Amino acid sequence: MTHRSLEEASTKNPMERQPSTFGLKRQKSRSIYPTMETEDEEESLHNSVHPMTRQNSRHEIVKGDDITFGQRMLSTVEVMVSKIFPAGFGWQGASIVAGDYMGLDDSSAGFALATGVGDFTGVFVGHTGYYMLKKIFYDESISMEHEAQTGLLLASAAFCSGTVWQPVVNFCHMTNMGFNASVALTTAVCGGAFFGGLRAGRVLYAPRFEGIEEGNFDNLKNDAALSLSIGAATGCFVGTDISYSDNWLRPIVGIEEGISVPTGMCVAGTSTALGFLSLQSVQNVVVPKGKNWID
Repeated sequence: MTHRSLEEASTKNPMERQPSTFGLKRQKSRSIYPTMETEDEEESLHNSVHPMTRQNSRHEIVKGDDITFGQRMLSTVEVMVSKIFPAGFGWQGASIVAGDYMGLDDSSAGFALATGVGDFTGVFVGHTGYYMLKKIFYDESISMEHEAQTGLLLASAAFCSGTVWQPVVNFCHMTNMGFNASVALTTAVCGGAFFGGLRAGRVLYAPRFEGIEEGNFDNLKNDAALSLSIGAATGCFVGTDISYSDNWLRPIVGIEEGISVPTGMCVAGTSTALGFLSLQSVQNVVVPKGKNWID
C-alpha cells in the first residue's frame, strides 16, 4: 500500500481562503499564500495564508496573535478531509488499477508513476470538490479559479511524494529494515519530495497563475512545515503494509488479505489522515501563534 498527501493561498497559509468582502483585494503579485492589501499595509503582512488553508471570506481576518488552538485544529481537520484522506484513497485505488488491471509489478517505474497519478488525482479532486461544495452551501465568494490553481500546486507536490513512496518502501524491505526505521525513512524522503514539488510548482506555476505565490522566504518556511506533516502522513501509510512482522499500526490501518477494494482505499486514506493529524497536532501546540503554516 502507499499514500500521500493538500490547497491555495489567500492570506496566511496555502490552505485558507481570503475574505473578499471587507475592502480587501488580492495583490498583483502571484502567490500560493496570496497576500492581501488593506488600508494598513503593515497589518496585512500578518494576514498571509498557506495554500492548504483558506480564510473564511465571510469573517474578518483573524490576526496571528488571536489564533486559538481550536481554530488550528479546525483548519487541520479541513485539510485532512479535503486533501490528506483523498491522497491516500487515490494512491491505493491507483495501486489496484496498476497491479491488478495493468499487470505492473510494484517494483516497476510504471507502478510508481501510476500511484503518483492516483495521489495527484485524489488531492486535486478532493481540494476542488471540497471548495466547490463550500462555495455552494456556505461561502459564495470563493473563487473556484483560484482554488483550482491551488489544487494543481498541491496535487503536483503530492504526485512527487506519491511516486517515491513505493520505491522507498521497497528499499526498506530489501535492506531488511524494521517497521519503525521504514516509517522514519519514508517520512523523511516523501516529505522531502513533497517539499521539492511545492517549490518547483511555485517556479512553474506562479508566472502563469494569479492564485499561486512565487517562492519567497516566508512561504519557504511554511512549505517546509507543511511538508513535515505530509511526511508523517506518508510514514503512517507504511502501517497499511502487513508484511512487517513488527507493524504495530496493523490493527488500526493494516490492509489485510481479502479486504474489499473500496474498504482498502478508505483504510489507506485513514492512515494518511492519522499520520498528518499526529504531527500537525504537535505543531499546533508548540509553534507560536502566527508562526504556524496553518495560521
